[in-house]
Amino acid sequence: MHKTKIVLVVGSLLIAVALFGEESVGDLKVDPSIIPAELANAAVLLRERALIDNLSVDIVESLTTEVGPRRMGTEGDRRVIAWSQAKFRELGFDRVWTEEVALERGWIRGEATAEIVSPYPHNIVMTALGYSVGTEGDLVGEIVEFETFADLEAVPEGDSLEGKIAFVSYSMNDYVLKPGDGRMSAYGEGGKARGRGHVTAAKRGAAAIVIRSVGIDNNRYAHTGSGYGYVDGVKKIPAAAISPPDAVLIQNMLKRGGPVTVKMNFTSEITGPTKGANIIGEITGREDPGHYLVLGAHVDSWDEGTGALDDGAGVGSMMAAAAFIGQMETRPRRSVRVLLFAGEEIGFYGVNAYHEAHKDDLHEHLLGAEVDSGGGRVHTLISGVGEESLPYVREMYKLVAPLGIDWSDANDSKGSSDMSVLGRAGMPALSFMQNSNDYMKYHHTPNDTFDKIIPEDMRYLTAAYATMFFLAAEMDLDFRK
Repeated sequence: MHKTKIVLVVGSLLIAVALFGEESVGDLKVDPSIIPAELANAAVLLRERALIDNLSVDIVESLTTEVGPRRMGTEGDRRVIAWSQAKFRELGFDRVWTEEVALERGWIRGEATAEIVSPYPHNIVMTALGYSVGTEGDLVGEIVEFETFADLEAVPEGDSLEGKIAFVSYSMNDYVLKPGDGRMSAYGEGGKARGRGHVTAAKRGAAAIVIRSVGIDNNRYAHTGSGYGYVDGVKKIPAAAISPPDAVLIQNMLKRGGPVTVKMNFTSEITGPTKGANIIGEITGREDPGHYLVLGAHVDSWDEGTGALDDGAGVGSMMAAAAFIGQMETRPRRSVRVLLFAGEEIGFYGVNAYHEAHKDDLHEHLLGAEVDSGGGRVHTLISGVGEESLPYVREMYKLVAPLGIDWSDANDSKGSSDMSVLGRAGMPALSFMQNSNDYMKYHHTPNDTFDKIIPEDMRYLTAAYATMFFLAAEMDLDFRK
C-alpha cells in the first residue's frame, strides 16, 4: 500500500523545494498572486514524488494480471468491477461506489479461421469484429477490393456484390494527412469501415465484409474493434479484420488479374441483454466537497489481449494521480473523483449512462480529463476553459512544463474519449497530448499486454495529471468562466 505522506519524501526533494524563490518554481516564474508560493512548492513536491513512485505501473500490472481481458458484460468485466472497488479502497479513496450500465446485447467471440482458397492457397490471420454475427459454417466468396470506405459507399445499393466478400484495404499508413490533421484523423477513416462497413456492404448484396486491421503496424495479427450494430431490415452479414501482411498478400494476388477466393469460418454469436457498471472512487474535499475535479479512463478492454495500453494505462495513471493528491498532508480543498467507465470500446455506454444520471449536477463537475492513448509521455497541454480562467491554467501549466510539456493556445479541448461526452455537455476540460509509444501497433490485438508499458513514461504521465489536478482542486476557481 502507498500511504507515505508527501512531506516524508526523499530529503533532497524537500531541500529542492526550499530553494525555490517566492516567484519561481524550477526554471519558470509563477505569478504568486495566482499561485501562492506555498501552493506552488507543494505542487512541485507532488510532481517530483510522482516521478519516482511506480504506483501507476503497479496498478496496471495488478489489473492485467489479476483481471486480464474485460469486455463489458463478460466474466472479466465482473472481475474488474470487484477489483476496481478493492483497489480504490486500498489506495485510500474514502467514497467508492458503482452505477449500473445496461447493454442491450451480449456477444460471444468464438473461434475464427480463414484461408485463401485460390489462386494461391494460404492460411491468413483473421479476427471477428466486435458484435458481428458468425458465418454459420464455412463462408466461401470472391474478394472485391475497395481501397477506401468511400469507394464502397459509392457503389449503388442493390445486388452488385451478391455472394461476394467486400474487402476494404485502406491502410492508416497510406492516409494523406491534411494540414491540421493528427494521426487520429487516419484512425477515423479506418474506423468508418470498421464501424459501418457491415451495413454498407450488406446493402449492396455482399455476403461478408473484411477490412485491413485499423492500426499502423505490419505484424501478423489482427486488430479487433466494434461495429455500430446492425440495422433493422438490412441483412446481418459477418464482419472481420485481417492482419496487415495478409491484406497485402490478397492485394498482391489481385494485381495478377484473376479472382481471389477466400474461405472464412467464425463462430461469433450475439446474445441477449447484459449489464456492467461504472466504478467511481472519490477523495472528498476538506472545504468544498460538493464540487469535483474529475479524472477518467475506461475500464473495459477488448478480449484478445489484456488491455494494458487500452486502457490499463489510463486506469493506472488516473487512479495513481488521484491517490497521490489524497496522500498529501491535507486532503484537497475540493473533491477529486475518478471515473472508470464501462463500455467505451463498444460505443460510450458507460459515459452516456453517467451523463444521464448526473446531467442535473454536471455543473458540480468543475474540470475533467481522460487518458485513453496508452502510457506515453505527455508533450502538449490543451485547455478547454473559460476566458477568465485561462490565465490561471496558464500559470498552472508552468509547474508541469519542466516535464517537457508544451502549451497550446487552442483552448478548445472537450476532453478525450468518454470525457468528451461530458465536455460537449459543458464541463471544462484539459487534454494532455501524448507520445504514442506504438499504441496504434498494439491496441485491440493479442499483443496489448503489460510488457508494452514503459515505467518512466507512465510516471511522467501520472506526474502531469497529479500536479495539474492538485492545483485545480486547491484553487477557488470556476473553470467555466
